[in-house]
Amino acid sequence: MRRGLAILALACATLGGALAHATVLVPSLVNDAAIRGEAFPAKLSEFGFFKDGARQLPQDFVYPYALNTPLWSDGAEKLRFIYLPDGTQLTADGEGLLQFPVGSAIIKTFAFGEGSERRLIETRVLLHRANGWVALPYRWNAEQTEATLALAGGRVDLVTPAGEAISYAIPNKNQCKTCHSNANRTVPIGPKARNLSVKWLGGMLKEGKLDRIPPGAATMPVWAARKPKDAAEPLARAYLDVNCAHCHQPGGGASNSGLDLRWEQRDPHAYGIGKRPVAAGRGAGEYDFSIVAGHPDESILLYRLNSAEPGIAMPELGKASVDREGVAVVRRWIAEMK
Repeated sequence: MRRGLAILALACATLGGALAHATVLVPSLVNDAAIRGEAFPAKLSEFGFFKDGARQLPQDFVYPYALNTPLWSDGAEKLRFIYLPDGTQLTADGEGLLQFPVGSAIIKTFAFGEGSERRLIETRVLLHRANGWVALPYRWNAEQTEATLALAGGRVDLVTPAGEAISYAIPNKNQCKTCHSNANRTVPIGPKARNLSVKWLGGMLKEGKLDRIPPGAATMPVWAARKPKDAAEPLARAYLDVNCAHCHQPGGGASNSGLDLRWEQRDPHAYGIGKRPVAAGRGAGEYDFSIVAGHPDESILLYRLNSAEPGIAMPELGKASVDREGVAVVRRWIAEMK
């Protein structure tokens, strides 16, 4: 009798250990139909991207990520996520933009404040549907319980981390397309292999969510870790790539300017040195060249970055105040040119 009980106990322990180490397949609770369909869901919660939206806790198969050099938006905190349907993966395309499978999504929430004072303002989603990418903005309510589709955009009065009172602009659907448009196609602009960490890329590779880590990955500097004595050129070029190059590149919304601010551009004239503007106007001020080597205060590029005035300020969208740290880096880069 005792021997039988011992065998039964051993069998149960063995089975329990096997179950403890078994891979449990958890189906995604994300609403794939909402991503792939033709409709524009009225509520962010309809997608199921978050277990807890207010705390930005992602659902299974929704992966947080960060950029080495992030786009600046009035000092907003950005919470970034990628959703990949079960059984799919990202495909590397050199150092550039990762290729996303149909049915995937990119989610970015903008927040201001810290700790219990943090307020979610908006969440922008890019949905990869069969006929291409769709960009939609969602505005969070005062209770922080839900974000509602804001096709017409909106305005929110708030105070930036720098202490400036601004009217923050939530872009309308067409403005989303303005920044995310290249060659008349809506495309993502953030998750390029060169602007993602090796640690994150390696983790996605290990999970089978990325096919490979390409050469040139993680080459853009980590903006938050910069030091005063770091070389200005890579910092400034990365900053311009992230904040300006989505429009200022071939096929971009400002391609007619002839200015190409992409990280990979190696022609100094193409990225502004000694380059006259195509159309001189109010935005050029009293200056003649995009960049005058050694003279930041004579350079149109710095003049526009250093302004929040409509018609002068660059970028034109997503900015109601001046990024003093970004301007300082670009200023130092131009000043050090010979």
